[in-house]
Amino acid sequence: MELQLIAIDKPEDMNFILGQSHFIKTVEDLHEALVQAVPGIKFGLAFCEASGVSLVRASGTDAALVELAQKNALALGAGHSFIIFLGAGFFPINVLNTVKLVPEVCRIFCATGNPVQVIIAESEQGRGILGVIDGERTKGIETDADVEWRKSFLRKIGYKLQ
Repeated sequence: MELQLIAIDKPEDMNFILGQSHFIKTVEDLHEALVQAVPGIKFGLAFCEASGVSLVRASGTDAALVELAQKNALALGAGHSFIIFLGAGFFPINVLNTVKLVPEVCRIFCATGNPVQVIIAESEQGRGILGVIDGERTKGIETDADVEWRKSFLRKIGYKLQ
């Protein structure tokens, strides 16, 4: 068995969701779930088949995001994994529970805008995702000033009231 680190290739400010599912129907069901959850959403998604012709299957509402998803899914090449890239102004918090409720979805590895490295294991059978490295190493414990900043920031962007 061989281990590899594969960096997700994306613009710095773009958010994405990386997960695992279990059926070719995932592509269409995720597409339907996303457009029903957030009207007008811009996204691209790709899914790696794990049997048969083992292709990257893709869909979305934005051609450039679909292409980005296809490129990253092919680089990962891990059976039954999927990746969803969200357009500007759309965030995982808007769709994550919807994605998790799609019957084929088994697990979410990450939902982030951070730089991510995916830990891949490869054997004679195929490839699988062991986990992810999401962002930077923790640098310390928040101070009272950091708590104040966090609370102020969340209210400023509209995620918390008062």
